[in-house]
Amino acid sequence: MQLGFRLAAFFHPKARLWVEGRQRLWTQLKTYQAVPHTAWFHCASVGEFEQARPVLEAFRKENPDWKIVLTFFSPSGYELRKNYEQADWVGYLPLDTPAQARRFVEAIQPEMAFWVKYEFWYYHLTELKKRNIPVVIFSAIFRPEQTFFKSYGGFYREILHCFSHLFVQNQESVELLNRIGITNVSQAGDTRFDRVIEIAQQAKRFPIVEQFSGANRVFMGGSIWPEDWNVIRTYIQTKGVQTRLKWILAPHEIDIQQIERWATEVPLRSIRYSQATEESIANADILWIDNVGMLASLYRYGQFAFIGGAYKAGLHNIVEAAVWGMAVFFGNKKYRKFQEAHDLLALGSAHAVADGTEFSQVLDGLLQSPETYQREAETSRNYVYTNQGATQQIMDWVRNRR
Repeated sequence: MQLGFRLAAFFHPKARLWVEGRQRLWTQLKTYQAVPHTAWFHCASVGEFEQARPVLEAFRKENPDWKIVLTFFSPSGYELRKNYEQADWVGYLPLDTPAQARRFVEAIQPEMAFWVKYEFWYYHLTELKKRNIPVVIFSAIFRPEQTFFKSYGGFYREILHCFSHLFVQNQESVELLNRIGITNVSQAGDTRFDRVIEIAQQAKRFPIVEQFSGANRVFMGGSIWPEDWNVIRTYIQTKGVQTRLKWILAPHEIDIQQIERWATEVPLRSIRYSQATEESIANADILWIDNVGMLASLYRYGQFAFIGGAYKAGLHNIVEAAVWGMAVFFGNKKYRKFQEAHDLLALGSAHAVADGTEFSQVLDGLLQSPETYQREAETSRNYVYTNQGATQQIMDWVRNRR
């Protein structure tokens, strides 16, 4: 893996950050002074950090004398949260080798470890187990096609035995684990629900966005990729003028040239958030978000949302939109790993669309039937609030363990 990243570093900025971050790791770690009580939280990237955050902050509040070490696998997570004030040290997860795992655990001396969702690094986890350090994984989700549940998956099943307890999102995961002899498992749901409710309760207001939205119906595009834009663009090109919707669109990658190019492809007036003024926003129909960090709060202004990623890399966070009471759209290809997508589809307030034609048909139906829209909006919001509480369940286990 390391060789592959080194080669990729010549061509891709994120791969370069991955390599450089691990080269600096041991120097940075010299600044950390181990103490008798340390908790280690590990996340893959940004999304998993949002799942870790409510547990980490609850743990910090109850255990102010403990130090917290926070590690990431990906540059995206590290770069965004390297100055996170609730952690005493933030860094990259070392390469998963026996020597590096041993060296890292010896350096930070954790008394307890928390891993999020689907991080299964063999040598780090076995090193913790050898030292009898409790390890919890939470917001985890398992599927029958995973290697753990195959006849040849013995090596991977060994990883699962490193966890002191597994908190999973659904009953299917409980049953799959039970079948292979893993019984130290509880269905707790997803800590993201706790996090998005907290975000919604503390959401910022943006006067320029409020002026833009006014009394209009607003369609949000969250973390949209080019494939998602192709679907949205088709609708705007054919019906954007007559529907009189306002559009707030946040690309997954902040690429100003791409935003400017996309803006020329539709007949509506566009403006970037960084350039918006009270005067210029008055005549705009599309507000492009050209920064990072606002999206979760911006959903408050929308009635409909298209969440990106499901045509290509994987669906982004639909719960952030659903908490505000919205009808939710996403692509129909790569959403199956996400329990919340299945749940909202089953409840009828989410729509996995194949293309612009299907998107247009569903959105038109909602625009023409306020009763249907209102039912979907209430369903989305109720779903999120019904599923809160995972953080409390995890913390109850931690209290009983200590």
